Amino acid sequence: MTSSELWGPESAERYDAEETEMTSAAVLGATVGFLAELAGDGRALEFAVGTGRVGVPLRERGVPVTGIELSEHMAAVLRRKVDEDTLPVVLGDMATTVVPGEFSLVYLVYNTISNLLTQDEQVECFRNAARHLRPGGRFVIELGVPPLRFLPPGQVAVPFDVSERHLGFDTVDTVEQLLVSHHFTRDGDDGRYRRGASRHRYAWPAELDLMARIAGLQLERRVADWDGSPFTQESPKHISVWRKPG
Repeated sequence: MTSSELWGPESAERYDAEETEMTSAAVLGATVGFLAELAGDGRALEFAVGTGRVGVPLRERGVPVTGIELSEHMAAVLRRKVDEDTLPVVLGDMATTVVPGEFSLVYLVYNTISNLLTQDEQVECFRNAARHLRPGGRFVIELGVPPLRFLPPGQVAVPFDVSERHLGFDTVDTVEQLLVSHHFTRDGDDGRYRRGASRHRYAWPAELDLMARIAGLQLERRVADWDGSPFTQESPKHISVWRKPG
Protein backbone atom coordinates (compact mmCIF):
# COMPACT_ATOMS: atom_id res chain seq x y z
CA MET A 1 0.00 0.00 0.00
CA THR A 2 1.26 3.45 -0.88
CA SER A 3 0.24 6.84 0.44
CA SER A 4 -2.40 7.11 -2.30
CA GLU A 5 -5.92 7.53 -0.97
CA LEU A 6 -8.12 4.56 -1.86
CA TRP A 7 -11.24 5.18 -3.96
CA GLY A 8 -14.28 3.59 -2.30
CA PRO A 9 -17.40 2.12 -3.95
CA GLU A 10 -19.47 5.32 -3.93
CA SER A 11 -16.68 7.42 -5.45
CA ALA A 12 -16.01 4.77 -8.08
CA GLU A 13 -19.66 4.61 -9.10
CA ARG A 14 -19.86 8.41 -9.43
CA TYR A 15 -16.56 8.88 -11.22
CA ASP A 16 -17.61 8.66 -14.86
CA ALA A 17 -20.74 10.77 -14.35
CA GLU A 18 -18.74 13.53 -12.64
CA GLU A 19 -16.01 13.59 -15.29
CA THR A 20 -18.16 14.20 -18.34
CA GLU A 21 -15.79 16.82 -19.77
CA MET A 22 -12.83 14.44 -19.53
CA THR A 23 -14.83 11.69 -21.23
CA SER A 24 -15.91 13.90 -24.13
CA ALA A 25 -14.97 12.96 -27.68
CA ALA A 26 -12.86 16.10 -28.02
CA VAL A 27 -10.68 15.26 -25.02
CA LEU A 28 -10.47 11.51 -25.52
CA GLY A 29 -9.89 11.74 -29.27
CA ALA A 30 -6.76 13.82 -28.84
CA THR A 31 -5.57 11.78 -25.84
CA VAL A 32 -5.98 8.42 -27.51
CA GLY A 33 -4.44 9.65 -30.76
CA PHE A 34 -1.36 10.94 -28.95
CA LEU A 35 -0.89 7.71 -26.98
CA ALA A 36 -1.61 5.39 -29.90
CA GLU A 37 1.07 7.07 -32.00
CA LEU A 38 3.64 6.54 -29.24
CA ALA A 39 2.60 2.92 -28.65
CA GLY A 40 3.00 2.07 -32.33
CA ASP A 41 2.67 -1.68 -32.78
CA GLY A 42 3.62 -2.40 -29.16
CA ARG A 43 1.77 -2.87 -25.88
CA ALA A 44 0.69 -0.12 -23.48
CA LEU A 45 0.57 -0.15 -19.69
CA GLU A 46 -1.62 2.35 -17.86
CA PHE A 47 -0.73 3.18 -14.27
CA ALA A 48 -3.89 3.89 -12.24
CA VAL A 49 -6.20 2.75 -15.03
CA GLY A 50 -9.29 3.58 -12.95
CA THR A 51 -12.60 2.99 -14.71
CA GLY A 52 -10.91 2.73 -18.10
CA ARG A 53 -11.67 6.27 -19.26
CA VAL A 54 -8.54 6.22 -21.46
CA GLY A 55 -7.60 2.54 -21.47
CA VAL A 56 -10.84 1.28 -23.02
CA PRO A 57 -10.88 3.62 -26.06
CA LEU A 58 -7.14 3.10 -26.53
CA ARG A 59 -7.78 -0.65 -26.65
CA GLU A 60 -10.60 -0.05 -29.13
CA ARG A 61 -8.06 1.86 -31.22
CA GLY A 62 -6.13 -1.41 -31.56
CA VAL A 63 -3.45 -0.94 -28.89
CA PRO A 64 -3.15 -3.86 -26.43
CA VAL A 65 -3.57 -2.28 -22.98
CA THR A 66 -2.88 -3.64 -19.50
CA GLY A 67 -3.77 -1.67 -16.38
CA ILE A 68 -2.56 -1.35 -12.81
CA GLU A 69 -5.16 -0.07 -10.34
CA LEU A 70 -5.09 0.36 -6.57
CA SER A 71 -8.88 0.46 -6.04
CA GLU A 72 -10.79 -2.75 -6.61
CA HIS A 73 -13.96 -0.65 -6.82
CA MET A 74 -12.63 1.43 -9.73
CA ALA A 75 -11.47 -1.78 -11.43
CA ALA A 76 -14.94 -3.29 -10.96
CA VAL A 77 -16.49 -0.38 -12.89
CA LEU A 78 -13.96 -0.91 -15.68
CA ARG A 79 -14.74 -4.62 -15.74
CA ARG A 80 -18.37 -3.84 -16.59
CA LYS A 81 -17.09 -2.19 -19.79
CA VAL A 82 -14.59 -4.81 -20.99
CA ASP A 83 -13.58 -8.28 -19.89
CA GLU A 84 -10.24 -9.43 -18.49
CA ASP A 85 -9.03 -10.87 -21.79
CA THR A 86 -9.66 -7.57 -23.56
CA LEU A 87 -8.02 -5.34 -20.94
CA PRO A 88 -6.22 -7.16 -18.11
CA VAL A 89 -5.98 -5.30 -14.78
CA VAL A 90 -3.59 -6.05 -11.93
CA LEU A 91 -4.62 -4.76 -8.51
CA GLY A 92 -1.76 -2.91 -6.84
CA ASP A 93 0.02 0.41 -6.53
CA MET A 94 1.72 2.08 -9.45
CA ALA A 95 5.04 2.58 -7.66
CA THR A 96 5.87 -1.08 -7.02
CA THR A 97 3.46 -3.43 -8.82
CA VAL A 98 5.06 -5.40 -11.65
CA VAL A 99 3.20 -7.08 -14.51
CA PRO A 100 4.70 -9.56 -16.99
CA GLY A 101 6.32 -8.54 -20.25
CA GLU A 102 7.71 -5.39 -21.83
CA PHE A 103 5.80 -2.40 -23.13
CA SER A 104 6.44 0.26 -25.73
CA LEU A 105 4.38 2.76 -23.72
CA VAL A 106 3.66 3.35 -20.04
CA TYR A 107 1.34 6.26 -19.31
CA LEU A 108 -0.16 8.06 -16.33
CA VAL A 109 -2.87 10.64 -17.04
CA TYR A 110 -5.02 13.29 -15.36
CA ASN A 111 -2.66 14.30 -12.52
CA THR A 112 -2.58 10.80 -11.06
CA ILE A 113 1.10 10.77 -10.14
CA SER A 114 0.22 13.47 -7.60
CA ASN A 115 -1.80 10.83 -5.70
CA LEU A 116 1.58 9.58 -4.47
CA LEU A 117 2.14 11.90 -1.53
CA THR A 118 5.91 11.57 -1.10
CA GLN A 119 8.82 12.33 -3.38
CA ASP A 120 10.29 8.87 -2.78
CA GLU A 121 7.12 7.19 -4.04
CA GLN A 122 7.01 9.40 -7.11
CA VAL A 123 10.63 8.46 -7.86
CA GLU A 124 9.70 4.79 -7.49
CA CYS A 125 6.84 5.33 -9.93
CA PHE A 126 9.34 6.51 -12.55
CA ARG A 127 11.55 3.53 -11.79
CA ASN A 128 8.60 1.20 -12.13
CA ALA A 129 7.75 2.70 -15.51
CA ALA A 130 11.35 2.25 -16.68
CA ARG A 131 11.27 -1.35 -15.41
CA HIS A 132 8.35 -2.15 -17.72
CA LEU A 133 9.58 -0.31 -20.83
CA ARG A 134 11.41 -1.98 -23.65
CA PRO A 135 14.45 -0.11 -25.03
CA GLY A 136 13.18 2.91 -26.94
CA GLY A 137 9.86 2.85 -25.08
CA ARG A 138 8.20 5.97 -23.67
CA PHE A 139 6.74 7.05 -20.34
CA VAL A 140 4.01 9.71 -20.56
CA ILE A 141 2.60 11.84 -17.74
CA GLU A 142 -0.23 14.40 -17.80
CA LEU A 143 0.08 16.77 -14.86
CA GLY A 144 -1.07 20.22 -13.87
CA VAL A 145 1.38 23.01 -13.19
CA PRO A 146 1.16 24.04 -9.51
CA PRO A 147 -1.10 27.13 -9.29
CA LEU A 148 1.26 29.08 -7.05
CA ARG A 149 1.29 32.14 -9.33
CA PHE A 150 -2.34 32.73 -8.33
CA LEU A 151 -1.52 32.92 -4.62
CA PRO A 152 -1.01 36.49 -3.33
CA PRO A 153 0.89 36.87 -0.04
CA GLY A 154 -1.08 35.46 2.87
CA GLN A 155 -3.56 33.50 0.74
CA VAL A 156 -3.56 29.69 0.76
CA ALA A 157 -6.58 28.87 -1.45
CA VAL A 158 -7.06 29.02 -5.23
CA PRO A 159 -10.49 28.45 -6.88
CA PHE A 160 -10.46 26.20 -9.94
CA ASP A 161 -14.17 25.78 -10.65
CA VAL A 162 -17.19 27.93 -9.86
CA SER A 163 -20.17 26.50 -11.71
CA GLU A 164 -23.86 25.86 -11.10
CA ARG A 165 -23.44 22.41 -9.56
CA HIS A 166 -19.84 22.45 -8.35
CA LEU A 167 -17.48 24.65 -6.37
CA GLY A 168 -13.83 23.67 -6.25
CA PHE A 169 -10.73 25.19 -4.75
CA ASP A 170 -7.22 24.08 -3.85
CA THR A 171 -5.38 24.81 -0.61
CA VAL A 172 -1.60 24.67 -0.80
CA ASP A 173 1.15 23.81 1.66
CA THR A 174 4.25 25.21 -0.06
CA VAL A 175 6.64 23.70 2.51
CA GLU A 176 5.55 20.07 2.02
CA GLN A 177 4.46 20.55 -1.62
CA LEU A 178 1.02 19.26 -0.72
CA LEU A 179 -2.22 20.41 -2.31
CA VAL A 180 -5.72 19.58 -1.13
CA SER A 181 -8.53 19.82 -3.69
CA HIS A 182 -11.86 20.68 -2.03
CA HIS A 183 -15.11 19.91 -3.83
CA PHE A 184 -18.67 21.01 -3.05
CA THR A 185 -21.01 19.18 -5.43
CA ARG A 186 -24.79 19.61 -5.65
CA ASP A 187 -26.26 16.16 -6.32
CA GLY A 188 -29.97 17.02 -6.39
CA ASP A 189 -32.25 20.02 -6.58
CA ASP A 190 -32.79 20.48 -2.85
CA GLY A 191 -29.88 22.91 -2.53
CA ARG A 192 -27.67 20.51 -0.57
CA TYR A 193 -24.02 20.08 -1.43
CA ARG A 194 -21.81 17.04 -0.91
CA ARG A 195 -18.34 17.88 0.34
CA GLY A 196 -15.23 15.96 -0.70
CA ALA A 197 -11.49 16.47 -0.62
CA SER A 198 -8.40 14.77 -2.00
CA ARG A 199 -4.71 15.20 -1.21
CA HIS A 200 -1.96 15.53 -3.80
CA ARG A 201 1.79 16.11 -3.90
CA TYR A 202 2.56 18.60 -6.64
CA ALA A 203 5.83 18.58 -8.57
CA TRP A 204 7.32 20.99 -11.07
CA PRO A 205 8.31 19.77 -14.55
CA ALA A 206 12.01 20.18 -13.68
CA GLU A 207 11.56 17.92 -10.63
CA LEU A 208 9.91 15.28 -12.80
CA ASP A 209 12.82 15.47 -15.24
CA LEU A 210 15.20 14.72 -12.38
CA MET A 211 13.05 11.77 -11.31
CA ALA A 212 13.20 10.53 -14.88
CA ARG A 213 16.98 10.85 -14.93
CA ILE A 214 17.22 8.84 -11.72
CA ALA A 215 15.17 6.12 -13.44
CA GLY A 216 17.38 6.19 -16.54
CA LEU A 217 14.90 7.99 -18.78
CA GLN A 218 15.47 11.03 -21.01
CA LEU A 219 13.06 13.87 -21.73
CA GLU A 220 11.95 13.65 -25.34
CA ARG A 221 9.04 16.09 -25.54
CA ARG A 222 6.90 18.39 -23.43
CA VAL A 223 3.71 20.02 -24.72
CA ALA A 224 0.80 21.92 -23.17
CA ASP A 225 -1.96 19.48 -24.15
CA TRP A 226 -2.73 16.33 -26.08
CA ASP A 227 -3.12 18.36 -29.26
CA GLY A 228 0.63 19.07 -29.19
CA SER A 229 0.34 22.80 -28.52
CA PRO A 230 3.55 24.41 -27.21
CA PHE A 231 4.23 24.42 -23.48
CA THR A 232 4.74 27.95 -22.17
CA GLN A 233 4.89 29.74 -18.83
CA GLU A 234 1.15 30.32 -19.14
CA SER A 235 0.26 26.64 -19.59
CA PRO A 236 -1.86 25.24 -16.73
CA LYS A 237 -0.66 21.68 -17.38
CA HIS A 238 1.81 19.68 -19.43
CA ILE A 239 2.11 16.37 -21.25
CA SER A 240 5.67 15.10 -20.84
CA VAL A 241 7.28 12.21 -22.71
CA TRP A 242 10.45 10.50 -21.51
CA ARG A 243 12.25 7.82 -23.50
CA LYS A 244 14.18 4.76 -22.36
CA PRO A 245 17.49 4.68 -24.27
CA GLY A 246 18.23 1.79 -26.52
